[in-house]
Amino acid sequence: MEITFYKYQGAGNDFVIIDDRAEEFDRSNTALVAKICNRRFGVGADGLMLLRNKEGFDFEMVYYNSDGNEGSMCGNGGRCIVSFAKTIGVVGDKCCFLAVDGPHEAEMIDYDGNSWVSLKMIDVPDIEKGIGYVYMNTGSPHYVTFNSNNLDNMDLVDQAREIRYNGRFSKEGTNVNFIDIYDDVLKIRTYERGVEDETLACGTGVTAAVLTAHITGNFNGNELLVKAKGGDLKVLFERVGNGYENVWLQGPAEFVFKGLVNE
Repeated sequence: MEITFYKYQGAGNDFVIIDDRAEEFDRSNTALVAKICNRRFGVGADGLMLLRNKEGFDFEMVYYNSDGNEGSMCGNGGRCIVSFAKTIGVVGDKCCFLAVDGPHEAEMIDYDGNSWVSLKMIDVPDIEKGIGYVYMNTGSPHYVTFNSNNLDNMDLVDQAREIRYNGRFSKEGTNVNFIDIYDDVLKIRTYERGVEDETLACGTGVTAAVLTAHITGNFNGNELLVKAKGGDLKVLFERVGNGYENVWLQGPAEFVFKGLVNE
């Protein structure tokens, strides 16, 4: 069977999206998902998403990591599937959809003359601050640490894997982020579990990084521009008690191409 897919990217974080409102895609076929996401033998993507109907919502987002397994929330994926849903006429400029971590609001916005998608993330009530790191769940688990000496040239993959596969995280895994902040701009590099490599951007990682920078006193505002390897993103938030609410991830979500794959 031929499957029509759409390729989208958000700040270099790329995804295959399938309109599965007819529910014809076998959700248990992890091997097919991994094959489609493979960059040498398939389409190539950081993840794959199904857009499905869901009562009470504009749609449901089903997200797979590139290894073929259903994953936790992907912020850039959420923004891309909103852009896709608007393109195919499922939603307008505002919507509410269901993801694995619960409901999400989203809207199309203008940012410096560019069309961006603003996505409301989950509240983050619990944050662990350790020696040299911060750990939290922003829809996916993230370990965040500062690296102000050599962020651009560091051997990120090797250093991140030491954390991702250590005794604490090896079973369930964690995403690992190295960050630096200067002149109220945050730079970030992210290693994603499920991809098991560095990605050009990670929405939940960018969110965790900004909240980390704020809770550690590295800036005092309620919004911050982030420069990932694949492009710019922005995070807005409110500090409530010991955590954060009304957290919004903003950035580009762009169509790349449309194609067919054989099941």
